[in-house]
Amino acid sequence: MELIFERSRPGRGSDLLPPPDVPASPLPEAHRRAAAPRLPEVAESEVSRHYQAMARHAFGVCDGFYPLGSCTMKYNPKLGEDLAALPGFTGIHPLQPEHTARGCRSVLDRAGAYLCQITGMDEMTFQPAAGAHGEFTGLLLIKAYHVHRGDTGRTVILVPDSAHGTNPASAAMAGFTVRSIPSTAEGLVDLEALRAACGADTAGLMLTNPNTVGLFERDILAMTEIVHAAGGLVYYDGANLNAIMGVARPGDMGFDVCHLNLHKTFATPHGGGGPGSGAVGCKALLAPYLPGSALGGGGGAQSIGQVRAFHANFLVVVRALAYLLTLGNTGVRQAAEGSVLNANYLKHRLEAAGYSSAYPGLCMHEFVLTLEQLKKQTGVSALDLAKAMLDQGMHPPTMYFPLIVHEALMFEPTETETPETLDRAAQALEALLKTARENPQALHAAPVTTVIGRPDETAAARRPVVRYGFEEG
Repeated sequence: MELIFERSRPGRGSDLLPPPDVPASPLPEAHRRAAAPRLPEVAESEVSRHYQAMARHAFGVCDGFYPLGSCTMKYNPKLGEDLAALPGFTGIHPLQPEHTARGCRSVLDRAGAYLCQITGMDEMTFQPAAGAHGEFTGLLLIKAYHVHRGDTGRTVILVPDSAHGTNPASAAMAGFTVRSIPSTAEGLVDLEALRAACGADTAGLMLTNPNTVGLFERDILAMTEIVHAAGGLVYYDGANLNAIMGVARPGDMGFDVCHLNLHKTFATPHGGGGPGSGAVGCKALLAPYLPGSALGGGGGAQSIGQVRAFHANFLVVVRALAYLLTLGNTGVRQAAEGSVLNANYLKHRLEAAGYSSAYPGLCMHEFVLTLEQLKKQTGVSALDLAKAMLDQGMHPPTMYFPLIVHEALMFEPTETETPETLDRAAQALEALLKTARENPQALHAAPVTTVIGRPDETAAARRPVVRYGFEEG
């Protein structure tokens, strides 16, 4: 497929911009480019065809089954898109007077109240722009809390070995030292190891519940009690909230602060680089440290300050509010229960077909298969099977995560998939397992129906080409 620059021809293009209705205000000479930007010169029809072709080569939740584990790639109602496009929401300016944006303020307040009700938190901020940004913000709240109390020796954040990779990264960015807590053979946090790791230097524990292998931490009350008894706080990574929303609340489990991924759990399309929203909720003891807002709330003397310009990605909050109002209390719970039901149904189907679960028994919203034995027997890896799924019209699950499971494939079917879709996926995966045992070479060559086959992923990661190489004339 040609790049847009390869379609470019000198002098070609479209001039669709109207003449300016305000006086021209040229930039000072010192701020001007020395040479014009080398933008593609392409006719409007060619631009349209180029991006239509790219769209056909992409794969999203509207194209087919997308069981990417720990990402909650569920269908997002188009109603939210329609409401987020209303002129009253898109036509505002972040610097206009507060009294002229009361409707938008109402959206923020109402969404915050509902999300506090769902999480069991007392306050909510929508400033963080993504999940990892929410983690970082929540950790800054924990840090500010300890510093304000003069407890500056608390410099360690405890993180389970099965955690999302952003957890230790966010903790390190916030200036903490990370200490890993091992998992048991059952895939749960080792309670005794947690107890031994807690001490006078413990600032807090970061935890996902359900965890990244799709299991609910049944000792969660004991875990939060251990950390609190040591003087630390407990952070809830809301990446997996889809499994428990409306059923169980992090605040009732003993968590002091949490972040939510509105762009995966609450109806904004997830992926493509954004926009996102990593809303952060907290208990009253951390509320004084919340970021301030130009629309009021927070920003006191103890605030950590702004973490994002203005009011962050406001339209993501509009979609989330529309989603919550559509579902109501009963619907939110049904969505969570549906996600757990679908995951267990698919897990049972795949186990019956001959796949090995990393952790047998009931799961929550996602589950992890291990292809370790299959690879030893046939040479077919988790990567081979994932690539072969592309030829079956399905997006692969998350590969090689969590790291505590060898040859891992993590499936999260979500609540918006029908039984028929799950049955088709199970049948296709059963056929791939048969192929792996009878003709493994066929899976080593997959995918064979996609535009791009198997790129050199190591070279792409180490030597990415992200700039077009113009021919110098």
